[in-house]
Amino acid sequence: MALLEIRKYPDNILRKKTAPVTTFDAGLQRLIDDMIETMYAAPGVGLAANQVGVSKQVAVIDVSGKDEETSLIVLVNPEIIHFEGEASIEEGCLSIPGYTTVVKRAEKVIARCCDREGKEIEIEGDGILARALQHEIDHLNGILLIDRIGRIKKEFFKKRYKREYESLKASLS
Repeated sequence: MALLEIRKYPDNILRKKTAPVTTFDAGLQRLIDDMIETMYAAPGVGLAANQVGVSKQVAVIDVSGKDEETSLIVLVNPEIIHFEGEASIEEGCLSIPGYTTVVKRAEKVIARCCDREGKEIEIEGDGILARALQHEIDHLNGILLIDRIGRIKKEFFKKRYKREYESLKASLS
């Protein structure tokens, strides 16, 4: 297994819809294992393949706490088939480090996908699992959490990001 580089905003791959997986081979299994290792090392509760530079519909999620047994989920070709309720909660993203914002999402969802062996499954989630499912599936569709916030908040984010990016660039020169 290997740690993969997590792509950061504004990397173009984060904005592109990923391709469906058609072959469940050793290469896919290696990608999944590397994504799991990378997610835990980050640390994060979810990671989509395009966040590590691979344009495939693959994501991994584990919303268990430090003292809980793992609740690792592998999603291949996922789609949300049912939304219910609404909740606004603060979220962060491994591809936008240091930034959190309140995002409105469905409180409960059902996702249909394949597991890592290609078997079709449905995952029902509420609370943090529902939020993680929506967040990672958004990634696979080229949508970032900043696309889920209002225009004014987005303008503040862009100004802050530009300022921080310019400062980093200056310090590297």
